[in-house]
Amino acid sequence: MTLADVEHELTVLDSGVRVVTEAMPSVRSAALGFWIATGSAMENQAQSGLSHLLEHMLFRGTDRYASLEIDQIFDTMGAELNAGTDKEATSVYARVIDEQLPKAFDVISDMVWHPRMTDEDLANEREIVLEEIAMYEDDPQDRVYDVLGEAIFGDHPLGRPVIGSAEVVAGTTVEALAGFHAARYAPSDIVIAAAGAIDHAAIVELARRIDVPECVLPTPGVVALPAQLPPRLRFLRKDTEQYHVTLGAIALARDDERRFALRVLDNILGGTSSSRLFQEVRELRGLAYSVFSFQALYAGTGQLGVYLGTRPDNLAPALRVVADELERLRADGVRADELERSIANVKGRIVLSLESTFARMTRLATAELHGMPLMSIDEVIERIEAVTREDLLGLVRELLAPERLSAAAIGGEEDVFRSALEPVAPALVAAAQATVPA
Repeated sequence: MTLADVEHELTVLDSGVRVVTEAMPSVRSAALGFWIATGSAMENQAQSGLSHLLEHMLFRGTDRYASLEIDQIFDTMGAELNAGTDKEATSVYARVIDEQLPKAFDVISDMVWHPRMTDEDLANEREIVLEEIAMYEDDPQDRVYDVLGEAIFGDHPLGRPVIGSAEVVAGTTVEALAGFHAARYAPSDIVIAAAGAIDHAAIVELARRIDVPECVLPTPGVVALPAQLPPRLRFLRKDTEQYHVTLGAIALARDDERRFALRVLDNILGGTSSSRLFQEVRELRGLAYSVFSFQALYAGTGQLGVYLGTRPDNLAPALRVVADELERLRADGVRADELERSIANVKGRIVLSLESTFARMTRLATAELHGMPLMSIDEVIERIEAVTREDLLGLVRELLAPERLSAAAIGGEEDVFRSALEPVAPALVAAAQATVPA
């Protein structure tokens, strides 16, 4: 059996729930996930963090399964049970051996649709989430991405952290959270995905037995971006040993056909140990331990960025190298050997990752949840192999033009950062800038 031989199956239930699966006959385990089309991008300011808080509350138990009992069930299975919230989705997922799949399905479905919400449970979980927020705020290497998000997307929900606002979390009531659950966990906005040692018909039958509550409220979608979003500079003053710096710009939406070229470009810029930024900033000059590029694709928009963490003495020379590399890319594009290596790397990563049941399950769920065509592996590889140097040059000049770049940093002195940033984005530094309060 090859990756190309595997086909997925999709069934839409009368309730609106979608069940999508891939059978992998060579394994004895299964990855199972319940994916809900709600995340921080669908929240207004007064709801900031409710998707994340609700994800936590799912583990507080149901009328049928107490919280400790859920832990004991999955521990006894030797299984992994976890959950996550991002900008546009919430997921609850597990990896189990094949014979334990029906039990795992029963427990997770009850958690998703019938979470127990009491004042005591919420009070306890609220404190846990507030501790998580405090931990996040103490970690500049994580927090700087959200400072960049605010610089790029401004007041749009994509510019707010997924983890949410401590004020909103602290002030949320059981009634408000239960109402949020009833509105957001609509059957038509939920995908059940499974991959591995599974039988599609059996999964569908399990799904049909679920007591799915009706949702009478329309589920809000992602808020559209304003037509014009000017680049911004944001700085958070904090006593740290390093400056944590991010540069970025609005990029491609998840359904943009150029997303395959963007993935290849990301590899060349800073996505691998042989990438330009890693080699020039770290390996050749020793100006940073951590330096890389990243991308994110959303509905209708996306983000492309660069991160580096470095000591104050190295900040200016490191950003000078970043500026030089971006300018070199804009002027000359990529070399043929870089393109060849990056295409081979992307193909290898795709194929290797899909030997994992969890990766297969995630791929199924995210494609179906976001209305994307589920392409075969051969189709994806064909699109990757078709990327040309001209494609990449067009992307670089469009997405990484100096006048499009926003910047964010956490560190000691804002003036030091602004001065070091000038070679990368001179217009941004010259403009009047707001400062994120410490």
